[in-house]
Amino acid sequence: MRRILAAACLPAVALLAGCSGAPTIPVAKDVDLNRFMGDWYVIANIPTRFEVGAHNAVESYRLDKDGSIATTFTYRDGAFDGAEKVMHPRGFVREGTGNAIWGMQFIWPIRAEYLIAHVDPAYTQTIVARSALDYVWIMARTPTLSADEYAQLEQRVRDLGYDMTKLQKVPQRWDAATASSPTQ
Repeated sequence: MRRILAAACLPAVALLAGCSGAPTIPVAKDVDLNRFMGDWYVIANIPTRFEVGAHNAVESYRLDKDGSIATTFTYRDGAFDGAEKVMHPRGFVREGTGNAIWGMQFIWPIRAEYLIAHVDPAYTQTIVARSALDYVWIMARTPTLSADEYAQLEQRVRDLGYDMTKLQKVPQRWDAATASSPTQ
């Protein structure tokens, strides 16, 4: 009986843990959601278990009329010609956070913490983080960054307190042989 009760309570506990309190890392100020929408190439990350081995990873956002964010995460599994994988989580912006704190819902009712820790003024580079320092994503509007741009973003991730030995670059190659478009 205790096991059944514990299993029934687990989603509620996870929901509360993901939505509780203020983040322990700094977030971007006043994120313009309309400018943030669109395609973001995942340049590097500390991957979730689903992202290990991902190639050509792209996160795409669309602001819906209800204020939630329709999200499409697409990648190739294990190689540039690997099976295409697609996920459709939904983002929910937490009010009063300058649009920088979201709950990302992959499975109802759990909303994982999603913090926009950095977005450059031109909205061409971003870092999405978590207070737990377990996952992080460096993303850009282009599939590659210069060495200097990448080093600056990597330093921002380091400054947030992440274990940099876990950060890995995500292979990106966009051409007619590998993919016709990141938003398909």
